[in-house]
Amino acid sequence: MIRRELDVAIGATMQAFRKGLIPLAKQRAEQVLTQKDREPNALLVLSACLRSEGQYSSAIAGLLSLLKDAPDFALAFQELGFAYADIGKINLAIAYLQRALTLNSGLASSWQKMGELFLVDGDIESSNESFRRNLALANKNPAYMQAVELFSASKFGQSEQLCRQALQRNPNDVDFLRLLADLSLSIGALAESQSLLEQALGLSPNNYGVRLSYAHVLNRREKLTQALTQVDELLNAKKNHFPILVLKASILVKFGSCDPALLCYEDLLANYPPQPKIALSYGHALKTAGRQSGAIKAYRFAIELDNNFGEAYWSLANLKTFQFEDEDIDAMKAQLAKNQKGREDCYFYFSLGRALEQRRQFDESFKYYKKGNEIKSKEEAYRPDLTEQIVQRLKATCKETFFPRVNSYACQATDPIFVLGLPRSGSTLIEQILASHSQVDGTRELSTIVSMARRIGNKRLKQERSNYPEVLLELSTSEYEALGREYIERTRVHRGHAAFFIDKMPNNFFHIGLISRILPNAKIIDARRHPKAACFSNYKQLFAKGQAFSYQLSHLGRYYESYIELMEHWGRVMPAKILTVQYEDLVTDTEHQVRRLLAHCGLEFEEDCLAFYRNERPVRTASSEQVRQPIYKSGLVHWKNFEKHLLGLNFDTATTDTSDQ
Repeated sequence: MIRRELDVAIGATMQAFRKGLIPLAKQRAEQVLTQKDREPNALLVLSACLRSEGQYSSAIAGLLSLLKDAPDFALAFQELGFAYADIGKINLAIAYLQRALTLNSGLASSWQKMGELFLVDGDIESSNESFRRNLALANKNPAYMQAVELFSASKFGQSEQLCRQALQRNPNDVDFLRLLADLSLSIGALAESQSLLEQALGLSPNNYGVRLSYAHVLNRREKLTQALTQVDELLNAKKNHFPILVLKASILVKFGSCDPALLCYEDLLANYPPQPKIALSYGHALKTAGRQSGAIKAYRFAIELDNNFGEAYWSLANLKTFQFEDEDIDAMKAQLAKNQKGREDCYFYFSLGRALEQRRQFDESFKYYKKGNEIKSKEEAYRPDLTEQIVQRLKATCKETFFPRVNSYACQATDPIFVLGLPRSGSTLIEQILASHSQVDGTRELSTIVSMARRIGNKRLKQERSNYPEVLLELSTSEYEALGREYIERTRVHRGHAAFFIDKMPNNFFHIGLISRILPNAKIIDARRHPKAACFSNYKQLFAKGQAFSYQLSHLGRYYESYIELMEHWGRVMPAKILTVQYEDLVTDTEHQVRRLLAHCGLEFEEDCLAFYRNERPVRTASSEQVRQPIYKSGLVHWKNFEKHLLGLNFDTATTDTSDQ
């Protein structure tokens, strides 16, 4: 076959494949290969046809062989990414698609597929970035492509300016509306992002990408019923589309009942190529529902699917009551030895710290905790001086005169009970006790107050300083009342039918001033613990997100002192408003402390509050298994086994003397 005839045959082969004529494309590819044994394009089409027929092993083997001959063949890397995606190897698929895009950033299909895979992987930010890149290639508008490039480079102000200029010329440009909505989302302006996407959907109701972004924003805003409606609309457009089913399951988890989420995860694991992260999420849902044995099986299944899945090992460790076997410890150490300081190492270090702590090998345990914390400290920048500054600003803003003697203009709801303080200080135990009362609903760590404070502060760009809390002095009584009513409405989805409900976000201690102005009848409980016990418990906890202060002992010590300083201020300006519950007292004098709690909340004593461990409600924190057991005293001074390692806390002498036990 002469060169010209060969080129024509290759062209016909690829055209048949693009038209979806798989048998014909395969036949033509095989004919070309009889004439030229290693013709790259024919090998590519043949592998793609084999993938379409479900012959994944043969397709992958052919592509890997092809790439040895043609290491810069972008389309072969793309096809290999597609093949691994089809068999459920998400991380490998993403890696090969990224390689394809390094060679040719104009492969729109690679960006589209990566967006879907990142969505399955739970990396929403990377998913949105990939979808934006795909849209930029389809849009062909130079201004849009430039705006996307600026967005990707974190030049949000310049990107926003281009978007607004384009929308001045054409207010109905759906792509620019969506991009501006993504920009708003990235800087935390969720309400603005929602409004922009609603405008875009009004113009283009069948736009799949816009509706997907809208579902994400609603999910972020805790508007779960509306988010679920949007997901169902997406599934109407793409029946049983795996990434959207994953999104649906993650939204269902946020509702009070775990059963629908569990059914969704079981469907995903049974009817699609099983994914380690899906098995992990299934385990989390089982843990929340109190089904520990099922959670352990799910986490172990995730490890079977990927033996370098450190997060699954940490999830086992994070059950608190789980005991690692010798084989588990050996496997984790072996995996660390193989890794090249990858992202999973952190999970292994924390998990080994927990495993060795259980075996009372305290010095060796601390070495692993320290290594894990060193990694996290580099990943999550924290500046103690900024926390100290916000404490001073809060004290200067929220003086006694800030709180009216009669707050009759605020929302008068009595429903909320705020349990706050330093994480790992007994707040979950307090919540479980209160939620065992017939008139109290337990919820979870609600982000509503934190997001309100961010919005009130009008922080538009990441480099800008919020004008919160000073802006609180400028709000009118009607605005405070509206914020209180908004809080009650936004949290309703997390409640049952009880008269009261608990908001257990620990970081709300920064916002007690705001809470007291918008909801003057809310009850506030400060969960307090011995400073070294609380700080060490934070140090050995690998948080899913946030709490960046917890990964250095010196940062922990300063954060704890900032917390105490602010709580003392709130106590001075609002005497008797906040009930402090010392964890050690709750453990050693349980009934008396339970009666104090209930009296502070205006509740009659109920025996069920002493039998809180029988409460089968969903619990979403690291202490979920511990609060399903009767109170035990053995952990009160456990931190002393590590005391010689905790000198870096650098506590002020007064801090430790006042609460040392």
